[in-house]
Amino acid sequence: MPKILVPVKRVPDYEIKIKVKSDGSGIEKDGIKWIVNPFDEIAVEEAVRLKEANPEVEITVLSLGPSEATEQLRTGLAMGADKGILVVCDSETDSFVASQVLDKIVERDGYDMVIMGKQAIDSDASQTGQLLASARNLPQATFASKLEVAGDWKSANVTREVDGGLETVKVSLPAVVTTDLRLNEPRYPSLPGIVKAKKKPLEEISISDLGVEAAPVVKVVKVAPPEERKAGIKVESVEELVEKLKNEAKVI
Repeated sequence: MPKILVPVKRVPDYEIKIKVKSDGSGIEKDGIKWIVNPFDEIAVEEAVRLKEANPEVEITVLSLGPSEATEQLRTGLAMGADKGILVVCDSETDSFVASQVLDKIVERDGYDMVIMGKQAIDSDASQTGQLLASARNLPQATFASKLEVAGDWKSANVTREVDGGLETVKVSLPAVVTTDLRLNEPRYPSLPGIVKAKKKPLEEISISDLGVEAAPVVKVVKVAPPEERKAGIKVESVEELVEKLKNEAKVI
């Protein structure tokens, strides 16, 4: 039975306005809406498509975070994953801590593939997949825009976007694959899927039970909102526009 692990991260909804704490130590989290990281939704969708092509595939979704992250795991289960794992951690983490958690889970359960978003929209670090591959000494294919798995689940062809166009690499399995935006369009969980998700197994374990210390190696020095956009000005003619672009903006 091929087994796929899909990490999903709980992130603030990108459609809401984020408020920065007055001391610049982070963002205000009270009352904000949380969602599944969009790149991770793409990873769940790809895993479900592989399961639809081969019903023997077993999909596990995993999240690292507070107990409230079960909501995001249930979303993955409603999309078609078979079971979930929540590694409970109430303190701040980073890509390194996340990769250590994934390392322990992969070592414990064994998976033929780890499919995950290339980055999270809150930290934008784009490191966890690479760190996991390094820790477990696994092949990796990042920024996947197309994924084809061999029928025997011994290898996969991954098309990825590079500066010069597209590149296709072949990796032996097990491997780590990170997903890009163009890989697929995630489905909306159906009502039957949402009902079934409530009955699917969801394991909760503490990060300390895995022997992982929640000690980020990245230190956030300060968080600040973007600068307010300055008001624009109106010009009366093309000549005036060119003059201002040349002498005031100095862009031409």
